[in-house]
Amino acid sequence: MSWVALIIAGFCEVLGVNGMQRIATGKKISGFALLVLGFVASLNLLSFAMTTIPLGVAYAVWTGMGTIGGVIVGMIFYGDSADRRRIFFLTLIVVAVVGLRVVTN
Repeated sequence: MSWVALIIAGFCEVLGVNGMQRIATGKKISGFALLVLGFVASLNLLSFAMTTIPLGVAYAVWTGMGTIGGVIVGMIFYGDSADRRRIFFLTLIVVAVVGLRVVTN
């Protein structure tokens, strides 16, 4: 159950980051709502996940998901570059996160 909570926490972090972008582009009310709800949910779920997942692994997975999700949202919704090199390095993050999951009880 902790791994499910951690994955959902990662998605919620992406919502919070998307809220920041919405605020920056002038959508203050919806952006602030996404920011607060996303990060409150994310941090609560991360805290729950860390009751059984080691701190270093939980934090690495959470930040990796946030990084990957933030870049993908930027590419899809905000016109950020989808250069092959960016995709390559995102793939390395995915491999590292999967590797941490495989070697963690």
